[in-house]
Amino acid sequence: MKLSKYCKIYPSPTDPGSVVLFSTLHASALQVPVGLINDMAQDSLSAAERETLSTHGFLVPDAEEERLTMLGYVRDVNNLDKVLSCVLVLNLDCNLGCRYCFEGTRKGRHYLSDGTADLFVDFVKRTSIGKEELRITFYGGEPLLSVERIVSISHKLRAVAGEQGLKYSFFLVTNGTLLTPAIVRELVPLGLTAAKVTLDGPKEIHDLFRPFKSGVGSFDVIVRNIRDVCDTIRIQIGGNYTQEHFREFPRLLDYLSDVGLTPERIPIVKFDPVVNETREFAPPDFNDGCASINEPWVAEAGLYLREEVLKRGYRLPKIMPALCSVLREGNFVVNYDGALYTCPGMIGRSECRIGDLTSDRAGLRASHDPDAWKNDTCLACEYLPLCFGGCKYMKLLRDGSMRGINCQKEYFDRTLAGLVLQDIKYDL
Repeated sequence: MKLSKYCKIYPSPTDPGSVVLFSTLHASALQVPVGLINDMAQDSLSAAERETLSTHGFLVPDAEEERLTMLGYVRDVNNLDKVLSCVLVLNLDCNLGCRYCFEGTRKGRHYLSDGTADLFVDFVKRTSIGKEELRITFYGGEPLLSVERIVSISHKLRAVAGEQGLKYSFFLVTNGTLLTPAIVRELVPLGLTAAKVTLDGPKEIHDLFRPFKSGVGSFDVIVRNIRDVCDTIRIQIGGNYTQEHFREFPRLLDYLSDVGLTPERIPIVKFDPVVNETREFAPPDFNDGCASINEPWVAEAGLYLREEVLKRGYRLPKIMPALCSVLREGNFVVNYDGALYTCPGMIGRSECRIGDLTSDRAGLRASHDPDAWKNDTCLACEYLPLCFGGCKYMKLLRDGSMRGINCQKEYFDRTLAGLVLQDIKYDL
């Protein structure tokens, strides 16, 4: 038995005689005596130790076998996936005037038509064969500007799900200004289970970055709606920070708790850095976001805010193997015009289009280069299961092409030890 290639060893923060083992492939962590590392190297483990370490993915029978397992990992994940996940862009219209909106100049009064809606239902019907569950994310612009469309499509997809024995549900990515109790009561019987709502920090910062088009702040309206509906559907609060403002976000967390939006009512709070768009679509006069996950301040901000979220009792996803949406064969993003993409950030980019509602995924390997990570350097990297070549959208923004990998080694060198210890500390 050999130590897995995808194992990291960190000093224990509580016991100088121990280390923490973390499997990036299995997302498992164990605290073990320092001497156990020598025992592994000398193959002098007890039978019980060998079984425990093997069960948690730290020992493997053979290095070449592990390499072959990794080469087939994405294929196996896709083969086992019984969920058809579609993001449907209902419109590119919005009632807010966010300073940094990544859709930028793509925005406008562009709405899904009746004909395209019918094509979408037909696409789902033929693509969901062999699946067990159908999950739709209604997206925009602002999807709740198209409530009637959500209602009509959900009626049709519920019928499709019934015919094919599928479970149907849908999720909203919304700015929250229109997420009223009346709307939620209308949509829950049709399959609405949850919504992601954005708050970009405490009131004065949020209102600076996410005002209504009139210039009036949106913070109070959004918080009121969250309070009114969070006991009916699951609400995930997201937020977007810049280098200048990320240290202000803990004040938002304290405010949420003060107004009754406690961890018992809001299960997940997750903040992410603002990403600079390309000149083609970038909003005017905004360049305060990041261009790469490897920027040092991004690592600092991510660890800092994750700790602030967790210590207040809110939850976050634990560190797990992750696949870029380009690699997920059962995931689609459908633009309002019927074009197919793999990521919401890619809508409207002709070079990223993989087909339309009358076709299947086409041309993906040439343009998106999903197998770029299948090289000796990536396969030898202990972070591969957390990366698989990184985010193709970020690669496109930075380099103008998705060819090759978007290596995240610098980011994980800076953060993974802290992330793992946070997971252990807060029992994620």
